[in-house]
Amino acid sequence: MANPLFSVKNLVKVFPNGNRGISGIDLDLYTGECVIIAGANGSGKTLLAEMLLGLTDPTEGEIRFQGLPLDDTEAVLRREAGLVFQDTDAQIIGETVVEDVGFGPKNLGFFKEEIRRRVEAALTAVGLADKGDYPPRRLSGGEKRRLVVAGVLAMGCETMILDEPFANLDWPGVVQVLRVIRDLKQAGKTLIILTHELEKVLAFADRLIILTQGLIRDDGPPEEVLNRLQDTYGVRDPRFSYARVEDCTWLD
Repeated sequence: MANPLFSVKNLVKVFPNGNRGISGIDLDLYTGECVIIAGANGSGKTLLAEMLLGLTDPTEGEIRFQGLPLDDTEAVLRREAGLVFQDTDAQIIGETVVEDVGFGPKNLGFFKEEIRRRVEAALTAVGLADKGDYPPRRLSGGEKRRLVVAGVLAMGCETMILDEPFANLDWPGVVQVLRVIRDLKQAGKTLIILTHELEKVLAFADRLIILTQGLIRDDGPPEEVLNRLQDTYGVRDPRFSYARVEDCTWLD
């Protein structure tokens, strides 16, 4: 098997009040996978994502990216992995769509022409090429989430973590985001999707991880994990509504 993209060993996060957010996680994530990490609110999904990207320091344990300790790969990690927050408004800073998508590559030091090329390619990839001059506040919820994805793509990130990508979206917005996820998977990007809404996206997953109270309860092929699912995990089996895992998507 190839070397892991992320390797997590005995990861622990204890807050100042003594509460444990993450309680001893061992986890390997590989290039090109589409991994869904499922769990109820408060299970530790967002906290784990923040630690993977160096946004929050663990109390104990080690995270390696491309075989090296996270502290030694900060510059590479910034270029190669990005997080799409649940609250996309907090991540949008440009006055126009083009300005927002160009912010990341500009900060990475690319020349003006390269920034323009990257912005155009990213907006085309997420279906927003015709809205470059729009102020982001005029975009729908689904379009804002696609805008943030475009910003990550413009930086050249090959790995994308999406935190509750369907939160507060209506049906058209969910479909817009699912099309982007499908296209990114087909393009060979590494996708880590944090969600409890398995019925919308599980069809695209190579692997399903169940996280509860800061612990990994199960990890494996989606069908096998669902067959072992326990009520105490707080995750609903989408096969109550769909015949097969392959049908668990809101895309036609």
